[in-house]
Amino acid sequence: MTTQPPSPDGDDAATAAQTTAAPVDDAPSGPRRRVVVAEDEAIIRLDVVETLTEAGFDVVGEAGDGESAVRLVEEQTPDLVVMDVKMPVLDGISAAERIGRAGRTAVVLLTAFSQKELVDRARDAGAMAYVVKPFTAADLLPAVEIALSRHTELRALEDEVADLSERFETRKRVERAKGLLMQQMGLSEPEAFRWIQKTSMDRRLTMREVADVVLEQVGGKG
Repeated sequence: MTTQPPSPDGDDAATAAQTTAAPVDDAPSGPRRRVVVAEDEAIIRLDVVETLTEAGFDVVGEAGDGESAVRLVEEQTPDLVVMDVKMPVLDGISAAERIGRAGRTAVVLLTAFSQKELVDRARDAGAMAYVVKPFTAADLLPAVEIALSRHTELRALEDEVADLSERFETRKRVERAKGLLMQQMGLSEPEAFRWIQKTSMDRRLTMREVADVVLEQVGGKG
C-alpha cells in the first residue's frame, strides 16, 4: 500500500502526490551550471575537472590553494565550488566559511578522512556535501547534485524567513518532513523538497506550515 503525502487542506492529496511522484529529471534545461575546482594535487584536480565537464558542467576556474579558490569564486560567482580540505595558504574548510558568507555558491569538499569531527566542521563551514578520497564519478556526481539541491533549498528558505533563528528552526522541520516524504513515498531528496515548496505555493502557506502538517499527519502515524 502506497502512502500519499498529506494535503494541508485535507483534500486533493492524490492530485498533489501524482504531480510530484512522477520521475524528475534533475539535469538543467538552461545554461550549463558553472563550477570552480580547487585541489592542490594536479592529477586529482584534472580528474575532477574531466568528470564534471563530461557530466555537462562548465568549469570556469581552477585553483591549487584555498585563497585562490575564494578569489575565483568572488570573480566568477559560480553555482558550485568543489575543493579539497587540505590545501596550502588557506585550507578548504576556512575557504568554505568565507565562500559561504556570500551565500551564492554551493560547496562540496573533498577529503581523505571521514571522521565525525571533520564532517561536523565541514557542515558548520557551510559545505553542502563531502566526498571521501579516493572517489569515482559515481561518488562525486551524486554529491554535487545533493549540494546544489540543498543550496537551492537554503536560498528558498532565506527568501521566506528573514530571522536567522527562525530560519534554522524552519530548516530543521523541513529536513524532518523531507525525510518522512522520502520514506513514505520513495521520493528523492530534491523531489521531497519540491513537493513541500509546490504545496506551500499552491496552498499559500509557508514551507514551515507545510512541514508541520507533514510531521503531524505522516510522522504521527508511527
